[in-house]
Amino acid sequence: MDDLLFTISVWTLPVLIAVTFHEAAHGFVARLRGDDTAWMLGRVTFNPLKHIDPFGTILLPAILLIGSGGRFMFGFAKPVPVDFGRLYNPRVDMIWVALAGPGINIALALAAAILAHAVPLLPGFMGEWALFNLFNAVQINVVLAVFNMLPLPPLDGGRVAVGILPRSLAYPLARVEPYGLFVLIGLLFLLPMLGNQIGVDLDVLRWVIVGPSQYVTEWILEATGFDPLAILSGIR
Repeated sequence: MDDLLFTISVWTLPVLIAVTFHEAAHGFVARLRGDDTAWMLGRVTFNPLKHIDPFGTILLPAILLIGSGGRFMFGFAKPVPVDFGRLYNPRVDMIWVALAGPGINIALALAAAILAHAVPLLPGFMGEWALFNLFNAVQINVVLAVFNMLPLPPLDGGRVAVGILPRSLAYPLARVEPYGLFVLIGLLFLLPMLGNQIGVDLDVLRWVIVGPSQYVTEWILEATGFDPLAILSGIR
């Protein structure tokens, strides 16, 4: 029980911060580019209660945490409402609004890796708890950024693709948005389950998320000099 509580405690805060900053960044950039819809609704805030989605912020992370034996957790928040028609230059500004979320996640991952150098200043158990939080923050923010850059609306990568593709391709892709969540659920759960039944690896999202996420995470650790194992051995 103690191990489970510790695991929950070192994943919950990084997930809440990652998804909250992600959504607030969308709303903030949208306001800068002419649409104050999210601002007027109080969604440009770092209060996680404003962004919690029952499935994406609570149920999905719990399923992944339990299913992975405490090794992995991921989640998302309620999308911030953006009226793209109110943006100064809808086609271009949509790209900036979309990139704001993954961009802030990469910035948070870098900040967490840098802050980890201060962990040895903390006493015993507090230092270990902080280290796990910061390392998980790096992983969660990188995974959230990579996941959201998949070219499938309503994910950020889908909106970037709609913004940069020729109109003949952008319009059909944009029309996928109402069904995007169902496609993601299929890719996350149903396709891997089918693969297990027929003995074929159909975990498509693992192919396109895990590898790039590991690469970006390793780059951040190397760029910041963050060595979790070395810090952990030093504080134990």
